[in-house]
Amino acid sequence: MPYDENEDDIERLLIEDVTLYDTAESSTSRSIAQQGDEDETSDNTLDTALNGDVQAALALFAEAAQDLATAGVELGLGRHFACVDYCNQAVEKAAQSVSLLRFGHRSMYDHDLRTLGAKVGAPVVIQDEMARLTPFHPEAFYADTPPEEADEVISAEQASSYLQSTRSVMRWTKSIVLRML
Repeated sequence: MPYDENEDDIERLLIEDVTLYDTAESSTSRSIAQQGDEDETSDNTLDTALNGDVQAALALFAEAAQDLATAGVELGLGRHFACVDYCNQAVEKAAQSVSLLRFGHRSMYDHDLRTLGAKVGAPVVIQDEMARLTPFHPEAFYADTPPEEADEVISAEQASSYLQSTRSVMRWTKSIVLRML
Protein backbone atom coordinates (compact mmCIF):
# COMPACT_ATOMS: atom_id res chain seq x y z
CA MET A 1 0.00 0.00 0.00
CA PRO A 2 1.18 3.59 -0.57
CA TYR A 3 0.78 4.20 3.16
CA ASP A 4 3.79 2.03 3.99
CA GLU A 5 6.09 4.40 2.12
CA ASN A 6 4.80 7.46 3.98
CA GLU A 7 4.34 6.03 7.50
CA ASP A 8 7.00 8.22 9.12
CA ASP A 9 5.67 11.38 7.47
CA ILE A 10 2.11 10.62 8.50
CA GLU A 11 3.12 9.85 12.08
CA ARG A 12 5.14 13.09 12.23
CA LEU A 13 2.14 15.08 10.99
CA LEU A 14 -0.11 13.50 13.59
CA ILE A 15 2.35 14.10 16.40
CA GLU A 16 2.75 17.74 15.33
CA ASP A 17 -1.04 18.16 15.55
CA VAL A 18 -1.55 19.00 11.89
CA THR A 19 -5.23 19.46 11.22
CA LEU A 20 -6.84 16.82 9.07
CA TYR A 21 -10.14 18.53 8.40
CA ASP A 22 -9.21 19.73 4.91
CA THR A 23 -7.73 16.45 3.71
CA ALA A 24 -9.32 13.60 5.66
CA GLU A 25 -12.31 13.21 3.36
CA SER A 26 -10.19 13.03 0.24
CA SER A 27 -7.67 10.74 1.98
CA THR A 28 -10.44 8.43 3.07
CA SER A 29 -11.94 8.37 -0.42
CA ARG A 30 -8.53 7.69 -1.95
CA SER A 31 -7.86 4.95 0.62
CA ILE A 32 -11.22 3.33 -0.02
CA ALA A 33 -10.67 3.40 -3.78
CA GLN A 34 -7.20 1.88 -3.43
CA GLN A 35 -8.44 -0.81 -1.08
CA GLY A 36 -11.30 -1.69 -3.40
CA ASP A 37 -8.76 -2.71 -6.02
CA GLU A 38 -6.87 -5.07 -3.72
CA ASP A 39 -9.04 -8.04 -2.71
CA GLU A 40 -12.13 -9.10 -0.84
CA THR A 41 -10.41 -8.87 2.57
CA SER A 42 -10.63 -5.11 2.30
CA ASP A 43 -14.41 -5.20 2.82
CA ASN A 44 -14.02 -4.80 6.60
CA THR A 45 -11.77 -1.78 6.15
CA LEU A 46 -14.24 -0.27 3.71
CA ASP A 47 -17.12 -0.81 6.14
CA THR A 48 -15.11 0.79 8.92
CA ALA A 49 -14.26 3.81 6.78
CA LEU A 50 -17.90 4.31 5.87
CA ASN A 51 -19.31 3.75 9.38
CA GLY A 52 -16.54 5.20 11.54
CA ASP A 53 -15.53 8.74 12.30
CA VAL A 54 -12.16 8.89 10.55
CA GLN A 55 -11.40 12.55 11.25
CA ALA A 56 -12.14 12.27 14.96
CA ALA A 57 -10.20 9.00 15.19
CA LEU A 58 -7.12 10.55 13.59
CA ALA A 59 -7.34 13.63 15.81
CA LEU A 60 -7.66 11.52 18.96
CA PHE A 61 -4.80 9.27 17.86
CA ALA A 62 -2.69 12.41 17.39
CA GLU A 63 -3.53 13.46 20.96
CA ALA A 64 -2.51 10.01 22.18
CA ALA A 65 0.81 10.33 20.34
CA GLN A 66 1.38 13.72 21.98
CA ASP A 67 0.62 12.23 25.40
CA LEU A 68 3.11 9.45 24.72
CA ALA A 69 5.78 12.02 23.88
CA THR A 70 4.95 13.98 27.03
CA ALA A 71 5.21 10.80 29.10
CA GLY A 72 8.77 10.36 27.86
CA VAL A 73 9.63 13.93 28.80
CA GLU A 74 8.11 13.48 32.26
CA LEU A 75 10.16 10.32 32.79
CA GLY A 76 13.31 12.21 31.83
CA LEU A 77 12.45 14.92 34.37
CA GLY A 78 12.01 12.35 37.14
CA ARG A 79 8.27 12.95 37.45
CA HIS A 80 7.33 9.30 37.50
CA PHE A 81 3.65 9.60 38.33
CA ALA A 82 3.19 12.28 35.67
CA CYS A 83 4.83 9.86 33.21
CA VAL A 84 2.46 7.00 33.99
CA ASP A 85 -0.53 9.35 34.15
CA TYR A 86 0.25 10.45 30.57
CA CYS A 87 0.72 6.79 29.63
CA ASN A 88 -2.74 6.07 31.02
CA GLN A 89 -4.20 8.96 29.03
CA ALA A 90 -2.37 7.96 25.83
CA VAL A 91 -3.68 4.41 26.01
CA GLU A 92 -7.23 5.57 26.67
CA LYS A 93 -7.18 8.01 23.75
CA ALA A 94 -5.57 5.46 21.44
CA ALA A 95 -8.23 2.85 22.25
CA GLN A 96 -10.98 5.42 21.88
CA SER A 97 -9.62 6.32 18.44
CA VAL A 98 -10.17 2.69 17.46
CA SER A 99 -13.69 2.91 18.90
CA LEU A 100 -14.38 5.99 16.77
CA LEU A 101 -13.30 4.13 13.66
CA ARG A 102 -15.11 0.90 14.40
CA PHE A 103 -18.32 2.22 15.94
CA GLY A 104 -18.50 5.93 15.09
CA HIS A 105 -18.41 6.93 18.79
CA ARG A 106 -16.32 6.58 21.94
CA SER A 107 -16.96 3.51 24.07
CA MET A 108 -18.31 3.92 27.57
CA TYR A 109 -16.21 2.36 30.34
CA ASP A 110 -15.27 2.91 33.98
CA HIS A 111 -11.53 3.71 33.67
CA ASP A 112 -10.68 0.00 33.53
CA LEU A 113 -8.46 0.02 30.47
CA ARG A 114 -8.69 -3.76 30.01
CA THR A 115 -12.46 -3.39 29.68
CA LEU A 116 -12.00 -0.63 27.13
CA GLY A 117 -9.52 -2.80 25.22
CA ALA A 118 -12.01 -5.66 25.10
CA LYS A 119 -14.76 -3.33 23.88
CA VAL A 120 -12.66 -2.11 20.96
CA GLY A 121 -11.46 -5.59 20.01
CA ALA A 122 -7.87 -5.44 21.24
CA PRO A 123 -6.03 -8.77 21.38
CA VAL A 124 -5.60 -10.21 24.88
CA VAL A 125 -1.89 -9.33 24.96
CA ILE A 126 -2.77 -5.67 24.29
CA GLN A 127 -5.54 -5.81 26.88
CA ASP A 128 -2.93 -7.05 29.38
CA GLU A 129 -0.68 -4.09 28.58
CA MET A 130 -3.64 -1.74 28.97
CA ALA A 131 -4.59 -3.29 32.32
CA ARG A 132 -1.12 -2.48 33.70
CA LEU A 133 -1.95 1.22 33.33
CA THR A 134 -5.43 1.19 34.89
CA PRO A 135 -4.21 1.97 38.44
CA PHE A 136 -2.73 5.26 37.26
CA HIS A 137 -5.96 7.07 36.56
CA PRO A 138 -5.56 10.04 38.95
CA GLU A 139 -8.82 9.45 40.84
CA ALA A 140 -7.86 5.86 41.63
CA PHE A 141 -4.18 6.58 42.29
CA TYR A 142 -4.72 9.56 44.57
CA ALA A 143 -7.32 7.68 46.60
CA ASP A 144 -4.46 5.73 48.20
CA THR A 145 -1.47 8.01 47.61
CA PRO A 146 -1.05 11.65 48.64
CA PRO A 147 0.00 13.82 45.66
CA GLU A 148 3.25 14.86 47.33
CA GLU A 149 4.31 11.18 47.51
CA ALA A 150 3.25 10.20 44.00
CA ASP A 151 6.69 10.31 42.37
CA GLU A 152 8.30 8.33 45.20
CA VAL A 153 5.78 5.49 44.90
CA ILE A 154 6.77 4.76 41.29
CA SER A 155 10.41 4.13 40.46
CA ALA A 156 12.08 5.23 37.25
CA GLU A 157 12.34 1.57 36.20
CA GLN A 158 8.63 1.02 36.77
CA ALA A 159 7.72 4.19 34.88
CA SER A 160 9.96 3.09 32.00
CA SER A 161 8.22 -0.28 31.95
CA TYR A 162 4.80 1.40 31.81
CA LEU A 163 6.07 3.57 28.97
CA GLN A 164 6.98 0.39 27.06
CA SER A 165 3.47 -0.98 27.65
CA THR A 166 2.05 2.25 26.26
CA ARG A 167 4.24 1.98 23.17
CA SER A 168 2.95 -1.55 22.56
CA VAL A 169 -0.65 -0.34 22.71
CA MET A 170 0.17 2.61 20.46
CA ARG A 171 1.76 0.32 17.84
CA TRP A 172 -1.37 -1.85 17.80
CA THR A 173 -3.60 1.21 17.53
CA LYS A 174 -1.46 2.79 14.83
CA SER A 175 -1.81 -0.33 12.72
CA ILE A 176 -5.57 0.21 12.74
CA VAL A 177 -5.98 3.98 12.70
CA LEU A 178 -3.31 4.89 10.16
CA ARG A 179 -4.42 2.10 7.83
CA MET A 180 -7.29 4.42 6.91
CA LEU A 181 -4.98 6.90 5.18
